[in-house]
Amino acid sequence: MGKTIDKAEKKADYFSKLVDLLTNHHQILIVKCDNVGSNQMQNIRRALRGQAIVLMGKNTMIRKVIRGQITAMPQLERLLPAVKENVGFIFCKGDLGKIREVITGNRVPAAAKAGTIAPVDVTVPAGATGLDPSQTSFFQALNIATKINKGQIEIINNVNLITKGTKVGNSEVALLNKLDIKPFSYGLVLNTVYDNGSVYDPEVLSLTNEVVLEKFFNGVQNVAALSRSVGIPTAAALPHILIDGFKNIIGAVLESDYSFKQLDNIRNALKNPGASAPAPAAVAAPAAAAAPAPKKVEEEEDADMGMGLFGDD
Repeated sequence: MGKTIDKAEKKADYFSKLVDLLTNHHQILIVKCDNVGSNQMQNIRRALRGQAIVLMGKNTMIRKVIRGQITAMPQLERLLPAVKENVGFIFCKGDLGKIREVITGNRVPAAAKAGTIAPVDVTVPAGATGLDPSQTSFFQALNIATKINKGQIEIINNVNLITKGTKVGNSEVALLNKLDIKPFSYGLVLNTVYDNGSVYDPEVLSLTNEVVLEKFFNGVQNVAALSRSVGIPTAAALPHILIDGFKNIIGAVLESDYSFKQLDNIRNALKNPGASAPAPAAVAAPAAAAAPAPKKVEEEEDADMGMGLFGDD
């Protein structure tokens, strides 16, 4: 009877804790916990202390709590598809990028186990193995070319022993153990990010300010190009529209007596093409003697479009 009461109390405490965390934390990382031991989990908790709270539990209990809170917080429904397999929640207080670094950096080397699915490719390097010639049977069973050198087995070429996504066999495990190779590493794997009701891929956390700005300006350029193509003015296309309008004005009044500062700057540049861009003596003389061609005029106009357009010197 006492054990039943203790179990019910623990379950109620867990429900209460999860409800409190869901209510007071709007950023959650959903992580996969396969092959993560209790000691490693404690190390991760210590590393995240003050930045995040790690909570594990049965998926059925987590789903039940989330469904119970959907009426008050409808956005939590987006978490339900992520609650599958062996997962845990990390409720974040600090910067998501820094918390992600702590999670991905805390991995433990592990030996291969027969029957498990390899998370990475495993290559055995060529060279001396430290094993005596009596153990060549392990290599022969795996079709690995070897030779005897100075009383020990030497692998002739690098060997792709295990392919990512395939099941690890007993022979591969025996060989790796004899060579003292721990090919795998395990830790929490970030699956999903929940941020104020939005759910997105964790790769988004890798985006820097520079990458975001680059993508933004690429988008602005695309909008401007589309705007110009269909003839619909937009804020992105406005600088290009103004420059085109100014070029049209220059083309219309260049040969007239009309004068204003920007037009005078262009006239001076056309009359003295070497003044704004000094050239070597061997090239400057022929350039000054040649009459400016129409194409050259257009190039000079384009080169001067940004100078003094809005009253700058």
